[in-house]
Amino acid sequence: MNEDQSKNLSREERLAAKLRENLRRRKAQGRAISSESDESGVSKGET
Repeated sequence: MNEDQSKNLSREERLAAKLRENLRRRKAQGRAISSESDESGVSKGET
């Protein structure tokens, strides 16, 4: 059972790392989109 717990912990750590990586990527994409709309003169509320 102790071996299973260590496997689950490493799996949880891997998942946590993937989530952090995904969050960083999505924030970067959001900033890129925001800067593009700022450059074009269109605010977030306008379509």
